Amino acid sequence: MARVHGDVLDDLGRRIASGDPRPGSVFTLAQIESEYGASRTVVREAVRVLESIRMVASRRRVGITVQPRERWDAFDPQLIRWSLDGPFRQQQLEALMELRVSVEPMAARLAAARATAAQRAELLRLAERLQELGARGRGDSPDYLQTDLDFHGTLLEASGNPLLTALVTPVHDVLAGRAHLGLTPGTPAPGTLEQHVRTAQAIAAADADAAERHSRSHMRTVWQEIADHGT
Repeated sequence: MARVHGDVLDDLGRRIASGDPRPGSVFTLAQIESEYGASRTVVREAVRVLESIRMVASRRRVGITVQPRERWDAFDPQLIRWSLDGPFRQQQLEALMELRVSVEPMAARLAAARATAAQRAELLRLAERLQELGARGRGDSPDYLQTDLDFHGTLLEASGNPLLTALVTPVHDVLAGRAHLGLTPGTPAPGTLEQHVRTAQAIAAADADAAERHSRSHMRTVWQEIADHGT
């Protein structure tokens, strides 16, 4: 049966993200057509998307070349998902967590100064909901995940910095990816729930120093969890 665009893109993207074919490997549209039983149009569309992520580059009379990993668009949601599904899962989780440790405390600091009244109230509500769910051992539930996504998304948006707001999607991806992989515990690590609440309270009180401090403490706890899982 002929393959559709999404099938070819997902399978080929996942394979390249997993390291097979390796950077420097060259293949042709005809080879992909034959392997997947797909039309030239479907293959071209899939390759066009991979080119937009900078995973491959096409050159006439050369073919389609897999690019070095460091050239790829590291923030692309599809690439993050493919990486989380493959052998580079741990590296992807750690890279995203290192980003969060770097930027979320600053976002919390800025939010303490810039958040709207509605955002401050929403962060408090979400933090209290997380504490309630976590205390009931539901840290691995879809409800907890959605609340956590909403909390960290609201925090980044409340920073008032469009570059930090642009990180909402990759932060969501790592949180959702951990949950999908079963790496989110039913009972959150000690201090995790409290730091959500303290961060929200500090933002509500416009205490920038405390907001940054509590956010950093929370981020470092989660960072350590992910690092420990990889050892």
